[in-house]
Amino acid sequence: MENLSEALEKLKLASTDSATDSVESCLDCLLKALANNNTEASMKIQEMGILPLLPTLLNPQSSCTPKVANIIAEVAKNEFMRSPCVEAGLIPPLIQLLNSTDQEVLLQTGRALGNICYDSHSLQAQLINMGVIPTLVKLLGVHSHNTALTEMCLIAFGNLAELESSKEQFASTNIAEELVRLFQKQTEHEKKEMIFEVLAPLAENDAIKLQLVEAGLVECLLDVVAQTVDGEREEDIAQLKTASDLMVLLLLGDESMQKLFEGGKGSVFQRVLSWVPSHNHQLQLAGALAIANFARNDGNCIHMVDTGIVQKLLELLDRHVDEGNVTVQHAALSALRNLAIPVVNKSKMLSAGVADVVLKFLQSEMPPVQFKLLGTLRMLIDTQAEAADQLGTNGKLVERLVEWCEAKDHAGVMGESNRLLSALIRHSKSKEVVRTVIQGGGVKHLVTMATSEHMIMQNEALVALGLIAGLDLVAAEKDFVGSSLVSVLHKLLSDERSAPEIKYNSMILICAVMGSEPLHKEVQSLAFIDVVSKLRAHENKTVSHQASLTEQRLTAQS
Repeated sequence: MENLSEALEKLKLASTDSATDSVESCLDCLLKALANNNTEASMKIQEMGILPLLPTLLNPQSSCTPKVANIIAEVAKNEFMRSPCVEAGLIPPLIQLLNSTDQEVLLQTGRALGNICYDSHSLQAQLINMGVIPTLVKLLGVHSHNTALTEMCLIAFGNLAELESSKEQFASTNIAEELVRLFQKQTEHEKKEMIFEVLAPLAENDAIKLQLVEAGLVECLLDVVAQTVDGEREEDIAQLKTASDLMVLLLLGDESMQKLFEGGKGSVFQRVLSWVPSHNHQLQLAGALAIANFARNDGNCIHMVDTGIVQKLLELLDRHVDEGNVTVQHAALSALRNLAIPVVNKSKMLSAGVADVVLKFLQSEMPPVQFKLLGTLRMLIDTQAEAADQLGTNGKLVERLVEWCEAKDHAGVMGESNRLLSALIRHSKSKEVVRTVIQGGGVKHLVTMATSEHMIMQNEALVALGLIAGLDLVAAEKDFVGSSLVSVLHKLLSDERSAPEIKYNSMILICAVMGSEPLHKEVQSLAFIDVVSKLRAHENKTVSHQASLTEQRLTAQS
């Protein structure tokens, strides 16, 4: 350590008169001390005030520069040295050095910047603002044959790509082409993994997704899948997962997805479809998720249903009723739900037996599967009276829906259960369905749904309750009273924030329940006539007209 102190003193002197030889020997001594005991040597460097001397030594023309950058990289391995490095003004001259043509200078400079900014989003953001991204992308292109430099760039990209502010800068470079070109040259698993780690965060950006597709990344990913699908080594399994996950991520961008769909004739689309019947769970999952992503517009959905994709998904689900891979179940149900959105697909999918297969998962205890199952059935029965009638008179289904309407720990499942219960009534308009829902204890949940914070759910509940009152008021009377329906309607009509549709349907429902003696009494006791008469002046003509009709009805039966 005495040698180090001596070297540091010499360096102080030498740095002022720029005596290169003596500076170089001092730097060698520092590097030796850091290699021997990094922490202790770093503390000594800090104590003796060496860091502020280093910016002047970071001269692009000096032969000492790689060693100075190396010293900075070494001391910045210690967390306690990072702030002093920043305070000493080392970042701007280091960034300037990234324009050097000397590969050793570039390597040590990259290491130094990486270590100083390690784990600091604010410092990484500073680098981005100073334009480091285009410089590094250019370096990768020029020095792609230099393994150490390439790795340095990849590590830097991996760190910077985590920051949202970096994505726009990356998108304005040719990073996609450079990474794909580099990926194509790799044979080692570790190198591919390094590139994957950069690609994943970058591919979250839609513009970069499209650039990666255009640069040929998809073909690389399909090759990786083909090479690893039957592999049993851990690295094969890891690569298969990473490649197929990345493929699904690329399909989340509208433009990149549509480019790969190619009107349903794209070779990529066809290859991804072949994953669904695979024996490999990871590929089944990726295939189903890919279909769900392709099924994001009506044209794609209609084409896929017409070309038999539904059958592939049903066969996949059948394989997982007993095997029970939850992620595959969830993905396949997501795909079916999306495919069921266009009206022309609903009857075709019902004829293909989608509802029957979906119902096999009714006993699932997994909320993500429950949520998708409910959404799929709700999409299928929309405007399909016969299917709504069949499902609505299925006692086991209604019983499960009522159970899930109380799943307070899972708001999504609870909301979807309520919506499906309402949809069964609204689309079937069937007295049998209404009776099944009443017997199953579903009425109180529909009344609660009418108080939802979401207007669409409020409205769906009120329409369903209106149909219940119209089709079987006698059977529903007890539940209407028990769930304080009249009081709920009074609040909805009194609340100025209630949307016109809510006010309109609440008045329709008030008129419908007047035929019940106990409900009629409740209506009278709550002075509904006062609330309704005010609505005659409502700016919405439909509401004001209904208010007049409702007032007449209330007056006639008072």
